[in-house]
Amino acid sequence: MRRRAVCSCGALSAETEGEPLRVSVCHCYNCQQRTGSAFAVQARFPRERTRVSGPSTAYVCTGDSGGKATFHFCPTCGATVYYEPDSFPGTIVVPVGGGTDSTFPAPQVSVYEERRHPWVTIEGVVERYD
Repeated sequence: MRRRAVCSCGALSAETEGEPLRVSVCHCYNCQQRTGSAFAVQARFPRERTRVSGPSTAYVCTGDSGGKATFHFCPTCGATVYYEPDSFPGTIVVPVGGGTDSTFPAPQVSVYEERRHPWVTIEGVVERYD
């Protein structure tokens, strides 16, 4: 299985091979601000199964847990295509909405649930963390 995430203008992309290690939903404030939505949905892949092409600008963000992640976004259109969390070396995380794959696996994990908007309901999630 190959999936491709691409920015709005098409200049930056990340192509993954195989199934993700994990698909998660995050309700933290950083993810809400980054996406402009009530939560973010992302998939983690091994770095060696991901091919990135095109220019990116990097931004290092320190999360509420104290961990850092380097977000890579298109310098032209500003869309985040992937990020690299320090807490999981050797992985790349791709926002699920960065592609147009409606067959993407559902999230198994939901984190920062205490910051979840009360009207958001995510069914089928196996693990939930505040």
